[in-house]
Amino acid sequence: MDQDRSDLPAEDRHVPVLLRTSVELLAPALTEPGAIYVDATLGMGGHALAVLQAAPEARLVGIDRDPEALRLARERLDREGVGDRATLVHATYDRIPEVLADLDLPGAHAVMMDLGLSSFQIDTTDRGFSYSVDAPLDMRMDPSSDGPTAADLLRDLPEAELARILRDLGDERFARKIARRVVEQRATAPLTRSGELVELLDRTIPAASKASGGHPAKRTFQALRIAVNEELEILASAIEGALDSVLVGGRIVVESYHSGEDRLVKTAFTRRTRSSAPPGLPVELEEHKPTFSPLVRGALQADDHERGTNSRAASVRLRALTRTRPAKRAH
Repeated sequence: MDQDRSDLPAEDRHVPVLLRTSVELLAPALTEPGAIYVDATLGMGGHALAVLQAAPEARLVGIDRDPEALRLARERLDREGVGDRATLVHATYDRIPEVLADLDLPGAHAVMMDLGLSSFQIDTTDRGFSYSVDAPLDMRMDPSSDGPTAADLLRDLPEAELARILRDLGDERFARKIARRVVEQRATAPLTRSGELVELLDRTIPAASKASGGHPAKRTFQALRIAVNEELEILASAIEGALDSVLVGGRIVVESYHSGEDRLVKTAFTRRTRSSAPPGLPVELEEHKPTFSPLVRGALQADDHERGTNSRAASVRLRALTRTRPAKRAH
């Protein structure tokens, strides 16, 4: 069983992934007085604090959908003496343009998006994110929302849709078998707690597969979390909004932890870094030139040392761009 660490301060509950690399990529865009740094997935403020310390002229706009994460981040930033440079907003990260507009800001000089589940949410044991602690199957990152919980999905979705979610969002090889077992189970007693789901998975997944590849419940819990929070749907629009918000000379860093996330980020980044000139055009017009340029080649991964000391670093893919010119204005 995981130890409940929900009473610990933020800095003791979450170790940011690729922290030094992220700061080194973002800080050069934050040298002007009043430069705006948007942390679109604030969490407990680990990346945000490090960036503010490295860029003393910058101001933070921190966004998170989890009210408790915002509270902890505020306490941490105040405790470290940088809270007066921070504006924290309760919202999903696809609302970056609206948040900036509400604050009467023209855009951002730097944007950070650290996707996926935070250690804070795993450690909050009554939310059902962890397969190591028995708790209600909620999994909503914003528990104040009226969206469906993981238990709701397991109770209501058709078998084929459950299998699709487990396969596409969790890379679960036994998706169809698990979905069939869930439907059989709910006919008499719907699954409402994480411990019940772990027991079902333990009975369903073949022993040979459980012997390797990590905990047998990991992929199912990941898939349900992504589905409950509509993470990929929100990310698709969030990436575009974030890119649109970056000012010329500004930078964006995105850390992904799942193949579906990274695929969306890579696609959006590729589109912004390639010429839009029609094939065969003899001269590339200014309006066709890319609006962004890569800051790193492909996707960076954590080194062996960080993977060994921070479990979240094992699957990270970091991509980063800088805006080189404004986008063409529609007439």
